[in-house]
Amino acid sequence: MSFPKQFMWGGATAANQYEGGWNEGGRGPSMFDVTTAGDTKNPRLVTYINADGSHGTMRQGGDLPEGAHYAVLDEYYYPNHVAADGYHRYKEDIALFAEMGFQIYRMSISWSRIYPRGDEEKPNEEGLAFYRGVFEELHKYNIEPLVTIWHFDTPLYIEEHLGGWLNRNTADLFVKYAKTLFEEYKDLVKYWITFNEINNTVQFMKIGGRTPEDQDFENAYQKLHYQMLASARAVKIGHEINPENKIGCMINGSTNLPFTCDAKDVIYCNQLWQKNIFYCADVQCRGEYAPFSKRLWKEHNCHLDITDEDLQILKEGTVDLFTFSYYHTNCVTTHETSEKDKVPGNYQVGVRSPYVTYSAWGWSLDPDGLQYFMEVLYDRERKPMMIVENGMGAIDELVDETVHDDYHIDYHRTHIRAMEKAMENGVECLAYTSWGCVDVIASSTGQMSKRYGQIYVDVDENGNGTFNRYKKDSFYWYKKVIASNGKDLD
Repeated sequence: MSFPKQFMWGGATAANQYEGGWNEGGRGPSMFDVTTAGDTKNPRLVTYINADGSHGTMRQGGDLPEGAHYAVLDEYYYPNHVAADGYHRYKEDIALFAEMGFQIYRMSISWSRIYPRGDEEKPNEEGLAFYRGVFEELHKYNIEPLVTIWHFDTPLYIEEHLGGWLNRNTADLFVKYAKTLFEEYKDLVKYWITFNEINNTVQFMKIGGRTPEDQDFENAYQKLHYQMLASARAVKIGHEINPENKIGCMINGSTNLPFTCDAKDVIYCNQLWQKNIFYCADVQCRGEYAPFSKRLWKEHNCHLDITDEDLQILKEGTVDLFTFSYYHTNCVTTHETSEKDKVPGNYQVGVRSPYVTYSAWGWSLDPDGLQYFMEVLYDRERKPMMIVENGMGAIDELVDETVHDDYHIDYHRTHIRAMEKAMENGVECLAYTSWGCVDVIASSTGQMSKRYGQIYVDVDENGNGTFNRYKKDSFYWYKKVIASNGKDLD
């Protein structure tokens, strides 16, 4: 098989992990700006000041103590403040993307760079000008922007003072923000994603050994409803402003597989697909909640604020594209397993599979899982696909201004072949953007040592370094892949 001539190759980053410039250009803070670094053994922490002036920390997703407020504290390091310094170096990076042959670049916009608090009457003109400069630079090299409107970075003011996504009015603020983007960049951007990995809200509820209660699940499903409602409203507005816009959902494609052939494992695995993947994908692609949704709500005694008008909006605001991330598979079972048989993944814990190998961060390396995910979801949702995140985090060693990263090349080679097989089997896929094409801060741990990209950034775990860019071996390999439209993978 040959990839279609119009197939687009590129790379992906996110503003909160790549951009930096956290307090420049009129930008306001987001939750990432009060989140410390961590590692595989120590979680990232959110910092705050108590009512009595003492300093405190909590794990991500925790509840702020009464009377406390989020704060940046001198005694902690916040890796997202500078990240990969893309705010100052994006022209240099885009030139490197062009040298690789990118046809598409997936990026995100920081909401608080456009509306610093999130509830202002007018947008921040410096922020608008910054992204206009990015898009113009991309077009200079004929690179198509694929823009994510929300990539986990709600303005901190909305989180702290307005109740975040538990407040229905946050959807109104998001829609205003999205409309601003659609109008401002009407002639520069035609590919959009409303919410990044929207399904994480429910999928990651048990991370860090948490045992969520019914109220936690009710809050999660309520947040999701308001986000999917905001997405549907934004899709409608985006189409009205520019009928040429192609707007997608974005799902974390963590593929669950049953560990045994026991029917109990198969049923359990299917129900995880329903909760973690289909729940959000169906609403955004089909415009309605699937029948199993009522079972999910009943399991945790959830009573949600969902109106008839909401349901009509969901029907009218379905997406044009199904975009997703894929990194690994996760084996699940109903049977008891020992601790040594468990492996961590992307905020998850699964059972070690004898059929795959694992990265240093415990993520399975399983390209067959990508093919499986694509075929299952395309058959179910029937929307053109884009793989907008795919990659493997690894520790790179810079030697003589390069990195010999055969492991990255091997990972992408096998996953591109898996994508090709899915397309041979009828899946319509429009684009592939490797994750972290230029090294970025890891979302899960805040580490810089967990590197994905084809471009090495000279900065260490504590933010020290020149931030100079160096081409890895994978840079030249991916350039060859793109030039051959996926034919030359050797």
